[in-house]
Amino acid sequence: MGKKAIEITNLDVEKLIQMLNEALAEEWLAYYQYWIGARMMEGPMRSEVEPELLLHATEELGHAELVVNRILQLGGTPILNPADWTSFAKCAYEAPTDPYIETILNQNLTGERCAIQRYEEICDFTNGKDHSTYQMAVSILNDELEHEHDIEDFLMDIERMKEDIKKFRL
Repeated sequence: MGKKAIEITNLDVEKLIQMLNEALAEEWLAYYQYWIGARMMEGPMRSEVEPELLLHATEELGHAELVVNRILQLGGTPILNPADWTSFAKCAYEAPTDPYIETILNQNLTGERCAIQRYEEICDFTNGKDHSTYQMAVSILNDELEHEHDIEDFLMDIERMKEDIKKFRL
């Protein structure tokens, strides 16, 4: 981090680096959860949902890149060993042991809601103190909010489809 950046930053940089490493671990786990879940998924609307989940995976990977770059800019060291991801992450990784589409979507929804909380915390911690990290966190937060909305829409569509099927059976 440059001298002027250090001068205008009014926060505990080590704590911020820890928060960012936690977010980095969560982004990698989210990437894999989306990616493997999209491939394992079975059930109605799979062909519509799979490309969206793969897009979300790509966006999570992009978030990881932003976060690691910021950690380096702050003079920190990003998590170097993937084996450490689960110990750093506060958002759980849920393996897609049940490949049914609603299960996969609900697992991803839980992950997105945790990510939203993570980036709200980073925004609160950096607001007015570290403009670069704050802007990055707001940008990622907006993506996570959009992901949550996408998943909720898919779950609602599946629920409506199930209701329609019940109507036709009567």
